[in-house]
Amino acid sequence: MLEVLSFGPQGWGWQLLSGTLMTLAVAVSAFGAGVVFGSAGAAAKLSGSLPLRLAAEVYTTVIRGIPELLVIYLLFFGGNEAVTAVARLFGHDGRVDLNAFTVGVLAVGLISGAYSTEVIRGAVRSVPPGQIEAARACGMGRFLTLRRILVPQTLRYALPGLGNVWQLTLKDTSLVSVTALAEIMRIAHTGAGSTRQYFVFYTAAALLYLLLTTLSTAVFERAERRAMRGAVRA
Repeated sequence: MLEVLSFGPQGWGWQLLSGTLMTLAVAVSAFGAGVVFGSAGAAAKLSGSLPLRLAAEVYTTVIRGIPELLVIYLLFFGGNEAVTAVARLFGHDGRVDLNAFTVGVLAVGLISGAYSTEVIRGAVRSVPPGQIEAARACGMGRFLTLRRILVPQTLRYALPGLGNVWQLTLKDTSLVSVTALAEIMRIAHTGAGSTRQYFVFYTAAALLYLLLTTLSTAVFERAERRAMRGAVRA
């Protein structure tokens, strides 16, 4: 029964390995995009500008308030229709299809960014104001204070929360399978349908996700311990 998971001519081992690498590529890219969105969202929420605060609030409320799968549907299928409509305005007759990887990264990145916004905002607020005041008293400018004081301290406080966001982002990549991107779930679904061995393929997919999340937890815990070196614990 397990021969279908082998790396032989009749096995799906190479396809599952390829799907695992694709899952990692989507997850890493989406998490990076999410940190960028989250940093921008947190900066907007902490700014003195009311329009920026409202825009960030709408972003996090909408994205966190609707199902992740719906976000992917809206961006992928809705995006294809929107781009095709715009292309027709410029005389293009055919249909324009967006790249599944790009849309998947953008959709999962937006979801990840909504959760990262609150994590980063909370981390910025946890930085003792005295450190910022001390930096200014030492003559540091705004950029230097940001680079040497605020960003390192924020990263230290944000790492545990970002670790949780990474786990959510990694699991959300399974939803991108609806765009036919060949990641773990897509490969498992195709293999199960072709061989009628659903339990074997979906169990293999579960084990691959479990392996990735377990390794990720170990990496984030090590990074957290490293970031907290020298910190005074309450």
